[in-house]
Amino acid sequence: MEDSCPLVIDPTGRDIHGEAARIRERGPVTLVELPDGVRAWAVSAPELLKRLLTDPRVSKDPRRHWPRWMNGEISPQWPLFTWVAVRNMFTAYGGEHRRLRDLVSKAFTARRTAMLQPRVEEITKTLLDDVEEAGRRGRAVDLRERFCYPLPIQVISELLGLPEEQGAELRAVVDGTFHTSASPEEVTDIYARFYAALGELVALKRRSPGDDLTSALIAARDDEDGTRLSEQELLDTLMLIISAGHETTVNLIDNAIHLLLAHPAQLAHVRAGSASWDDVIEEALRVEAPVASLPLRYAVQDLTVSEIGGPDGVVIREGEAILAAYAAAGRHPDKYGESAAAFDVTRGDKEHLAFGYGVHFCLGAPLGRLEARIAVPALFDRFPGLRLAVTSGELEPVDSFISNGHRSLPVHLS
Repeated sequence: MEDSCPLVIDPTGRDIHGEAARIRERGPVTLVELPDGVRAWAVSAPELLKRLLTDPRVSKDPRRHWPRWMNGEISPQWPLFTWVAVRNMFTAYGGEHRRLRDLVSKAFTARRTAMLQPRVEEITKTLLDDVEEAGRRGRAVDLRERFCYPLPIQVISELLGLPEEQGAELRAVVDGTFHTSASPEEVTDIYARFYAALGELVALKRRSPGDDLTSALIAARDDEDGTRLSEQELLDTLMLIISAGHETTVNLIDNAIHLLLAHPAQLAHVRAGSASWDDVIEEALRVEAPVASLPLRYAVQDLTVSEIGGPDGVVIREGEAILAAYAAAGRHPDKYGESAAAFDVTRGDKEHLAFGYGVHFCLGAPLGRLEARIAVPALFDRFPGLRLAVTSGELEPVDSFISNGHRSLPVHLS
């Protein structure tokens, strides 16, 4: 790794797809440099990425398999520190991962997700009423702020039993976690504020437990003398659910709306019945992966990439880091042809890796799809004359190479 010239990743995420194209041009697996000079192998070929994501020689546990973490080289001020420091199923491997995932999986079954549909529809209607009021007399409305954001955060808040007064602070700290060009001071501030907010939530639910996921996790923590879930695992599992439970869905709804407004012919396909709203959601996930690149995985032992269908001559050495390049994979021409970068709701092959793959496949994927499948058609049904208030080129990306969405999405309702 030391002798290769890495592609330096822009921590501000100003050009997600330009950078993804450069990653693909360098081959199915290539060396990249993350903030503070941390190097990793970015994997962009979809089939190779699927094999790596299911290979037992690849771990997500830095405490066991990343020498830079074990040696103390990774500072708490590193912009990606939270992504590797947490102790939850996101950074677990093997039996530890199964134990932690099982504690949460019951809340995200297909049956429980389906039961949330009426509430999601109710929240959507209320938010659309607010959007309509905000857009009176032709005023531009920021849909990301008024619609894309509040729907997922309200759903996940109710699932966890979060008090309403904590909503603004938790949104702020989640945004900070995805801010990959944050200063060292910002990183440590966000980290401390996140744990303070989670500590308040756990203390509240210990005093007054309810019929919510937080109370259920606390019960798992307190059962059997704490052997099932440590206090740190409890806090970090809540952190994961709150962060992943709304940021990716915000981006999904944001991107789906923008893609339809920027490509009216695709919206016409849906309205004519030649494509479904499910087609819209899956194609949006493919062409605009809500998580562009996901850190980090680590080689448990030397891994010769050609053995799993990759190029000859590349060996990911034991302990080296791996970056899942989902945005690059979603537009890979080897899988999707010359039109890979085009948003096409009639496309036959919409398979994607936007929610991951294998044992770490996103538990909240059914809920995210449900929210988008309700929110996006409801928006276009309510406002058939919806149009962008600026050009697509004027929309600014969020300040992140992980999170793929817009800072704002201003529209006119008619």
